[in-house]
Amino acid sequence: MPLPSSSVADSFARLAEVYPWLSIRELTEGEAIPEGDGWVSAGALSEGGAALDTFLAWDDTQIRRDYGEPGRPDVVASFGLHRYAWTACLLITVPWFVHRRVPRFPVAQVAYHRDESRMAVRTGSFACLPGDPAAALPGARVVADEAALRDEVRAAVAEHLEPVLGAFGPRMRRRGRALWGMATDEIVEGLWYIAGLLGEGEKERAERELDLLMPGTVKPYAGSAAFRVLTGPAGEALPTRDRVTCCMYYTLRPDDVCATCPRSCDAERVVKLMAEATA
Repeated sequence: MPLPSSSVADSFARLAEVYPWLSIRELTEGEAIPEGDGWVSAGALSEGGAALDTFLAWDDTQIRRDYGEPGRPDVVASFGLHRYAWTACLLITVPWFVHRRVPRFPVAQVAYHRDESRMAVRTGSFACLPGDPAAALPGARVVADEAALRDEVRAAVAEHLEPVLGAFGPRMRRRGRALWGMATDEIVEGLWYIAGLLGEGEKERAERELDLLMPGTVKPYAGSAAFRVLTGPAGEALPTRDRVTCCMYYTLRPDDVCATCPRSCDAERVVKLMAEATA
């Protein structure tokens, strides 16, 4: 097999095919992380302060515009973290799922332009399995097997998210388990959604893979992938999962909770899932 141009280029290209609303660009050697003109680095977000204030002002404006009322400060911060973390986790989970490669992206190597849904990343070290042609690339680390590669996924996401959670947490009024439960949800739901776009059988494969990745017993993460199947009124199979944390949407629309919300009962979920299937 030919040597890939980078450890993630093929994976990001595949992601762009099925999810064109997100653009990811690998920075060239010597190219600086973009700043200003709508860009914010993950490192700046993790420091809090003015960069985080500006980032969350976008969410505050969006909530006021779309819902006709202000959100509580902790809700605004929760929305902001979700929108960043859902996207950032894909930088790691998609290459793992598609090509069995796990890149490392510390916060200093990632920038985000949320108005244009663009990310810029500096590719460095990564883990892969024996026999992968990418093992010949600079920065490659060959690990023994699939279990070891899952360890790499969890470590890579934690490396990126831990400083980000540290900055967002006080504004969200969440700590410890609640923050890492949210991280579990972003890992699982982001890849689950993208897998559904990748082709027949991929969403089901993602459920199997994510059950192994997030078993609920691996620190610092809290909670598991928690996939299960409900039954519709005519015997329909309705796949769902139990979120570890609440996204706080109910604070804006109390009668319209998500189908995976821990606040909803199975009867409510069935109604919502049937409506989604019909739509």
